[in-house]
Amino acid sequence: MLRKTLLVVAIAAALTACGKESKDPGKGKAAATTANLLISPEDVLTIASDALASGPVITGSIQPERNADLRAEVSAVVLQVLKENGEAVKRGDVLVRLDETAIRDSLNSAEEASRAASQVLEQSERMYQRMKTLRASGMTSTQALEDTEIRRNNAQSDLSAAKSRAAQARQQLQRTLVRAPFDGIVSERKVSNGDTAQIGKELIRVIDPASMRFEGLVSADKIGIVKVGQPVRFRINGYPGQDFMGKVRRVDPAANTVTRQVAVLVDFADQHQPRVAGLYAEGRIEADSVNVVMVPDSALVKAGDLTYTWKLKDNTLQKTTVKIGTRDTRTGQWEVRSGLASGDKVLRTPGATFKDGQKVELAKAAAPAAVPAAAVAAAAPAAAGNGNGKGN
Repeated sequence: MLRKTLLVVAIAAALTACGKESKDPGKGKAAATTANLLISPEDVLTIASDALASGPVITGSIQPERNADLRAEVSAVVLQVLKENGEAVKRGDVLVRLDETAIRDSLNSAEEASRAASQVLEQSERMYQRMKTLRASGMTSTQALEDTEIRRNNAQSDLSAAKSRAAQARQQLQRTLVRAPFDGIVSERKVSNGDTAQIGKELIRVIDPASMRFEGLVSADKIGIVKVGQPVRFRINGYPGQDFMGKVRRVDPAANTVTRQVAVLVDFADQHQPRVAGLYAEGRIEADSVNVVMVPDSALVKAGDLTYTWKLKDNTLQKTTVKIGTRDTRTGQWEVRSGLASGDKVLRTPGATFKDGQKVELAKAAAPAAVPAAAVAAAAPAAAGNGNGKGN
């Protein structure tokens, strides 16, 4: 019963308060108008100048400086591929083994021919020396000596040709073993066991992942300001949120006749680089740097073609129209060309209900809230009533 009585009293008090407010609506309106906007110090941002880098856009891909497309140097059948994509290799490791049967037969034939030619040369040399002795004693003619010398010279030529064929066969035999030219990884396997490899056929590709570089293209109308050694800031597809730094190493002296773009080679500035080749990259060559007023994107409000921000001056909000320029890809801030100056204070994240000329009050550090006396007085009877209920 006591609880119901307290509830009726509370409802009556609320209705009485509403009646008082309804009797004097003008006074309530004035109070609402004069109320200050309470904001925390963290919501206020001080505008400052910062360095803004500008320059031409560069697009391209990440490619290794050291890469080798290993091709077949002999016509043979692929017997074995010893490495797969992504496997690390050392210089001299055998990657592909080709069938050497036919080449070894050619080598054996060339070596036998070389031995036979060597024997013929030795016999021709002995005959030539004998004829020289006979000619000196007058027991043979000059013509016979010359014929013997010709046969000896021909035998020498035959031996040289046989040795050359044998050496060529040995080289061909070595080419049946395709070896890694440097330390790296296998990036692409292009044959399988049993394939027929003709001369020039691509077998396997090896790259050095530690030699990555940015091979980019720059529009020809911007190439005049690109110089060797300029810094480059770019991003790589597959590495979101990461900025990479580099330096221009080389600028090609000729533009592409179709695209009218100029190739620019960029080295990574440090060891922070991707290990995957062929990724798309895009960035900007920082050809120039100037100090300008910068504002974050969160502090800007766009309404059609206009851009404005809420400036705080003398504890009053001012809706200020600004003209923005280039966006800094490093920080995400915008260049302010007019409307704000260094040192101005703006709201970091303005709301949609702000009004021009509205008064602002900076909130202080929050303190523990005191319990109103009326609430304490109202709660005491209720507590007493609850206690009586329990006693009953």
